[in-house]
Amino acid sequence: MDQQPFLGLSMSEMQRRGPEIQESMRLLGVEFPEAMGLGVGMALVFLYDATPNPPVSPAAPLASAGASWAATSDGVDRISRLPDQILRNVVSRLPAKDAARTAALASRWRGLWRSVPLVLVDAHILPAFVRPERMAPGGDDLSSRLVVAAASRALAAHPGPFRCVHLTWSHMASHRAEIARWLQLLADKGVQELAFINRPWPLDLPLPAAIFRCTSLTRLHLGVWRFPDTASLPRATAFPHLRELVLSLVVVEEQDLAFLLNRSPVLEDLTIIASQTAVCLRIVSRTLRCVQLGMCALADIRVVDAPRLERLFLWMTMGRRSEHELSHIKIGHAPNLRLLGHWQPEHHELEIGNTIIKAGTKMSASTMVPSVQMLALEVNFEARNEVKMVPCFLKCFPNVETLHVFSLNSDKPSGKVNLKLWREAGYIECVQWHVKKFVFQEFRGKRSELAFLKFIAESALVLEKMVVMVASKYFSSVDDVNDKLQPLASAKWASEKCKLIVFKSPSTDGASPLWCFRIASDFAQSDPFDLMTAGAERSTGASVLRDPNTL
Repeated sequence: MDQQPFLGLSMSEMQRRGPEIQESMRLLGVEFPEAMGLGVGMALVFLYDATPNPPVSPAAPLASAGASWAATSDGVDRISRLPDQILRNVVSRLPAKDAARTAALASRWRGLWRSVPLVLVDAHILPAFVRPERMAPGGDDLSSRLVVAAASRALAAHPGPFRCVHLTWSHMASHRAEIARWLQLLADKGVQELAFINRPWPLDLPLPAAIFRCTSLTRLHLGVWRFPDTASLPRATAFPHLRELVLSLVVVEEQDLAFLLNRSPVLEDLTIIASQTAVCLRIVSRTLRCVQLGMCALADIRVVDAPRLERLFLWMTMGRRSEHELSHIKIGHAPNLRLLGHWQPEHHELEIGNTIIKAGTKMSASTMVPSVQMLALEVNFEARNEVKMVPCFLKCFPNVETLHVFSLNSDKPSGKVNLKLWREAGYIECVQWHVKKFVFQEFRGKRSELAFLKFIAESALVLEKMVVMVASKYFSSVDDVNDKLQPLASAKWASEKCKLIVFKSPSTDGASPLWCFRIASDFAQSDPFDLMTAGAERSTGASVLRDPNTL
């Protein structure tokens, strides 16, 4: 599956668009989503999307071309004459079923598939007449039983190692003996990458502790399990080679999560999606580079000592028990933290060093994180107390060069927010001297939003590009949009080189920003917050309201 961003939706929007969302779930392999509730269904959509693509595919567009090349007029099998190392390389790039079939080509190929690291994806080894299903009401069914039988045969037949294994289509509650045997075989045969996802229901099936015997793992994605009690595990238990860990829809207690991180000494990428328990996370790691927490209740997140941490992402999160209870997030020693967001003043309480940041907090070196260069905020501009936190928060990150702000919708204004409020906030170093790119999402034409946009325009001396994504359902026409933004276009801009670009937001609800977990953890993607605005000026629906080249 290609990496695709998803829109965050409010519950009201999810209910209104229920049939449309359910159809999207079906396309992603979630069968009968109406039987499971939209909340769990959407969590499963993100779970499956975050699963890494296996390194092989049953689709082989070059197969016919290869066959044509191989069929020489003299009938000589020249491919089989290639050195064993090349033939093994060829076989290792095939799905498990096709790799096993090469044994029938010629005697030279007979044992090759058993001598190469194998890629096993359960959906690839089903009979052609069976359509695999990831979720079906009632539990076990034909597709699940066939997956279990085929996977069991493949795991037993190959001596290992297994380069990559995806076991995601089985109703594992109905096959507990088999899954225990699978984990034993995978541990004995040296599995390197494993996606091990239970097909609901239930949502809290106990994960066999045998998973900790898979010490050769470099990448692990666990989904829809109850984590085992780690207190009873041997003292030497560890994942010495694990670099990437994804936990989706998992029930895991604070002490067990801490154990997992402590016993993964080379872990670089941690992602937690839709945790079934409030996340308490204490980060002490010399290797972690990226942490993502999405669709979770957050209790206490403490970055204590993480010298290599570059990315800390929070998406669709809330407090421990409700969206009205603040999550406490502390940034301690993280000298390489570059990307931070989406920060919500309404839900997140920030502590830097030993100081809890509040409106009016006096800034000092101990209350700043100078390494952050890219910042994303979610702000309700109709809530005065929340808005008053934003200047203070921006002052904590003096070197931000790219600023993303998502405007949250509110029908109940609480206090007046105007340009005077921003001007009285005082000197904000990042805005005045460092921000080069500013993206504002879900502009609804409110005065409070326009006041903030004007503040940025009149203060940012080095700003090169301002992109405004318009929530189109709040405007009757393009002329209506232009009229609302005219005060901004005609403002006295601090940067003469800045271009103002306006285009329609792809969201119909605007409840939360676009996000894709796999893109966010990909360090080749320099701005994971910018899933729609990159190259906005080239969009056919974009308008350039201010261009320095024409001034």
